[in-house]
Amino acid sequence: MSQTLPSESVSRAAAAIRYDSVLVHVEPGLASSRRVEIAAGLARRFGGRVIGLGAEALEPPTAVDPYSGQLVAELVVQMTRQIEADLKNAEQAFARDAAGTESEWRMAQATPNRALAAEARAADLIVVGAQAERSSNVYRSADAAEVVMTAGRPVLVAPAGAAHLKAEKVIVAWKDTRESRRAVADALPFLLRADEVIVQAVCAEDAVEACEAQTQDVAETLRRRGVPARSSVTTAPEANVADEILAEAAATGADLVVMGAYGHSRMAEWVFGGVTRSLLADPQVYLLLSH
Repeated sequence: MSQTLPSESVSRAAAAIRYDSVLVHVEPGLASSRRVEIAAGLARRFGGRVIGLGAEALEPPTAVDPYSGQLVAELVVQMTRQIEADLKNAEQAFARDAAGTESEWRMAQATPNRALAAEARAADLIVVGAQAERSSNVYRSADAAEVVMTAGRPVLVAPAGAAHLKAEKVIVAWKDTRESRRAVADALPFLLRADEVIVQAVCAEDAVEACEAQTQDVAETLRRRGVPARSSVTTAPEANVADEILAEAAATGADLVVMGAYGHSRMAEWVFGGVTRSLLADPQVYLLLSH
């Protein structure tokens, strides 16, 4: 009877833990093409499929006076035709950019945020672009923060002009919360395939001992799963935590940061924690976020 070596068991476990379906929002344009290429590349890496989603909603027209009804009706017809054309162009772009990958196309006349949250039931991972400007048109563009908080799936945020995601070295930005634990579990397909994973906590000086115990626990748990993880604790004021995380990524050559997203809804708007808000405002590396 042949015996399975521990290293073989780890390799088989890593192969079994994957993102089988990767969902990506598709629009006409270069930025969207890059997102699709990233999503398709991940689908190939994990032996899965990529789902392209075209979604755009009709922006409610504003009537200037009670006699402008006919003009509004004509405007609605024009806008509806434009949405149909945009979705058709997005479908063609998706077919081009996802060529060579098992793929599926879906579309909806709905806001991208709402459509992504709904279609997330079919996905293990969602890929979106970074939205540095809060003024983005929510009827046409997906907002990464909104998707993270509503989709119930890990969300990979690609920085502007992103290069190929290697994920050979990964930072786990640790905070002892439910969101961080969820993020580590959601990131396992990446972590199991990485060459090095740094579980990093940034804290006040009086919390170093507790943070060292926490990060060592997480690193040890990951190592038992076959992840090459180690812990790291640095001190900094709360306002500088995001900078410390990015500095660690730059020093180690990591191009992926895994972290929990912290926020809550207040008066129909998401209010985020400082680190989440800072990193999402203008990400310098790929972010894998879970809530």
